[in-house]
Amino acid sequence: MKLNIDYQEKFEQRHIAPNEQDTAKMLSTIGVNSIDELISQTVPPNIRLKNNLNLPAAKSEADYLNDLKQTASKNKVFKSYIGQGYHDVIVPGVIQRNILENPGWYTQYTPYQAEIAQGRLQALLNFQTMVMDLTGMEIANASLLDEGTAAAEAMFMQYSLRKNENAKVFFVSEEVLAQTIDILQTRAAPYGIQILIGSHETVNLDETMFGAIVQYPAAKGQIYDYSDFAGKAHEKGIKLTVVADIMALALLSPPGEWGADIVVGSSQRFGIPMGFGGPHAAFFATKEEYKRSLPGRIIGVTIDSAGNYALRMALQTREQHIRRDKATSNICTAQALLAIMASMYAIYHGPKGIKQIAERIHGLSVFLSQALESLGYKQENKFFFDTIKLELGDLINPIHAEALNNEVNLNYEGSLVSITLDETTTPNDVLTIIRFFAKVMGKNAHELDLDQIKSGISSHIPSQLQRESAYLTHPVFNSYHSEHEMLRYIKSLEAKDLSLCHSMIALGSCTMKLNATTEMIPVTWAEFSKIHPFAPIDQVGGYMQIFDELNKWLSEITGFASMSLQPNSGAQGEYAGLMVIRAYHLDRGDTHRNIALIPSSAHGTNPASAAMAGMKIIIVKCDERGNIDVADLKAKAEEHASDLSCLMVTYPSTHGVFEESIIEICEIIHKNGGQVYMDGANMNAQVGLTSPAAIGADVCHLNLHKTFCIPHGGGGPGMGPIGVAKHLVPFLPGHAVVDMGNEKSISAVSSAPWGSASILIISHAYIAMMGGEGLTNATKFAILNANYIKARLENSYPVLYSGSQGRCAHEMILDCRAFKAYGVEVTDIAKRLMDYGFHAPTVSFPVAGTVMIEPTESEPKHELDRFCDAMIAIRAEISEVEIGKLDAVDNPLKNAPHTASVVTADDWTHPYSRQTAAFPLPYVATYKFWPSVGRVNDTHGDRTLICSCPPIESYAEEVA
Repeated sequence: MKLNIDYQEKFEQRHIAPNEQDTAKMLSTIGVNSIDELISQTVPPNIRLKNNLNLPAAKSEADYLNDLKQTASKNKVFKSYIGQGYHDVIVPGVIQRNILENPGWYTQYTPYQAEIAQGRLQALLNFQTMVMDLTGMEIANASLLDEGTAAAEAMFMQYSLRKNENAKVFFVSEEVLAQTIDILQTRAAPYGIQILIGSHETVNLDETMFGAIVQYPAAKGQIYDYSDFAGKAHEKGIKLTVVADIMALALLSPPGEWGADIVVGSSQRFGIPMGFGGPHAAFFATKEEYKRSLPGRIIGVTIDSAGNYALRMALQTREQHIRRDKATSNICTAQALLAIMASMYAIYHGPKGIKQIAERIHGLSVFLSQALESLGYKQENKFFFDTIKLELGDLINPIHAEALNNEVNLNYEGSLVSITLDETTTPNDVLTIIRFFAKVMGKNAHELDLDQIKSGISSHIPSQLQRESAYLTHPVFNSYHSEHEMLRYIKSLEAKDLSLCHSMIALGSCTMKLNATTEMIPVTWAEFSKIHPFAPIDQVGGYMQIFDELNKWLSEITGFASMSLQPNSGAQGEYAGLMVIRAYHLDRGDTHRNIALIPSSAHGTNPASAAMAGMKIIIVKCDERGNIDVADLKAKAEEHASDLSCLMVTYPSTHGVFEESIIEICEIIHKNGGQVYMDGANMNAQVGLTSPAAIGADVCHLNLHKTFCIPHGGGGPGMGPIGVAKHLVPFLPGHAVVDMGNEKSISAVSSAPWGSASILIISHAYIAMMGGEGLTNATKFAILNANYIKARLENSYPVLYSGSQGRCAHEMILDCRAFKAYGVEVTDIAKRLMDYGFHAPTVSFPVAGTVMIEPTESEPKHELDRFCDAMIAIRAEISEVEIGKLDAVDNPLKNAPHTASVVTADDWTHPYSRQTAAFPLPYVATYKFWPSVGRVNDTHGDRTLICSCPPIESYAEEVA
């Protein structure tokens, strides 16, 4: 027997599910002879790439991890005392293993289908409760992207709430973190908001101001009593935002008690790794009266169809999907997975444990301060929590050198140095700092009476700001402190949620792809997770290599000149791309170009982002086939030629079709002086076959949490890097703290220079292991799987749009509007799918009364068939309602989903069987997933809005 010693397993074969035999059957069902024939009928020939992707050869999973270890070793894991909004943490093992590293949590989708998302909804409600308790505010959302963008959202909320329309000034304390000020300036520019930076102690507040923002504790560590400032601001009708340190709030008087209108910050200190900048969950809390202006998602308590406790996302009428350019924000992605981790950290430690951690941090900081003062250094912060500040003069360079010799990073600013301690800091770490500070002074640390210093440690928090109010009083924060109890609580919530572990989640426009284990493994390596985003550049060679390679690979895939990896969500990528276009026009003196043309089919974040970028939105019609009406586009582009900024277009279209006129569309925009922004939501149908540059776009964002395999995490994290053509490269986002190398850069759009850097590794791994051929095949199989579902379902449901040869792209829209005639809504189909073990496709977007289906290339034929069988069976149930065989009101669709408690109850009064309710097809018995609640009552929840954990008695069984 001849042996093949050159065999190497291909990751592509693990990622793309259909095998050769199944592929042949699927092609036969579709009615084509090969995948290439299908692609030729789907993708217009004039946009097809002429060359294969020029990417490195695909690596095996083992080889990739081995090579990445070498890359990771180029990152130096020094002890970080830089602070500035980022802190090293101890991630409890029970949380790291069972949430962060658990696909049962990280592969869930955003909880739009509440009945099969009760676990993470409860965890997010816990997060909101935690935030409200610690900030002293009345309502909180379920997280935002990062601290800086949360502050920017607060500024915009204050601006939108102002009563004096002539008030255009926003006061920013000079002691707010530099990256936050950078983002505030970015967000302020399109609205003509004037940022006034100064001292809160000397500023003259007046009626021209609509808002103010301060940091608590301040950027260099000082704790100020802002209560008088808050009072003066309110006298002038000025609302106050406080950026607060969540760990410090365990010891500090909460802002809600001394006058804050909004409190924002990062929950990163609660067990979320630094990861060179993210992902981290920001928090946003405010007063009850502002609840309808609150940006982001809010989890609220309601009841289900049986009157039992249930949760869902509340007040969704504020959201961009409904309000579009009038939405409270363009934010579509939260940081759900990280918010869940932070809430679990608070649950695991409880109020006593959190306070002890905060006291240890503060105590060690006081100890360090007093020891350094004993050595002769002057510590300038009279009141502080975890940060001391020293004026070193000529000693700054020797201290810097000794710190590096001890593998320590401090925060330097001129001759000032600040030192921020954290949860990981030990007494020995403090002694190390004391020793090298003593050495520079020519002294010996052993000469200090450290025991005497330790015995004299007392709080350096002002007495009037020492916290007296209780927090984390709800039983959920006081019940699960042993690991066994914590493990069971985590698992009890996980069991209530459907994820990719259970079945396909065929969401159109959302691309729920395989998040391969090998892609995920490196995220928690210390060489990546324990790096501060402002670490010296010579300590982060591994990250720089990954960014450089990812930049080149994504540029090759998109056809663009360069990428910015900074935007940390798709919606933020949209905004960043539009701000780059805006900067380009301004640089050319075209200050009047502010009109964005947006097709009526566009994703809701498109007009919301355009509004945030200060643009005037003109809607372009779509024709009866769902394509952009080229004549209408041309007329409007010519009418507004002198003011045209850009076109926002999704390709393939949001209707799931490769529009054949796309090149002409882009040429029309360019001819009239505009730029073309391509929404990259549907890149899963482009990679390797066409590209944004090939169709004529100038900029696009890429949803790395869609096409490039970063997990959705139950509603975040996401990443939305932007790629741009050569003429736009100089305007890519910069950063106030780290030099990004572009002279004409717009200011920052995210707090960290490279956004949520640690999860960029996931996309780097995916591309490296797939290679150019594998990525192209992934696109082909995504199109194959979608067209197979279309072929199986089109006799049961009308497919709303298709290409000129009857093909869809990687997704399709099924028209369910006709079913309303006999009382069946598209929502009923979505809920009934839960009884069959599936999450619904995208409901009523982009067309009301429809579902949009996208299977991805990672789903095997048998899973596609299970889904199709379920949809066909549901169609048969609809027919039975239509002919009167099933009651119009009391039927499986209207009563769905059916919980185990309902199906096993002693009383069963429905005119259909329990078998029909719970096990409508044979396979369901094997794969059965039980929804934990019946259909939720949204109206009840919005009418009696409760956004924190209610008394334990009201849901005792739910948290047992």
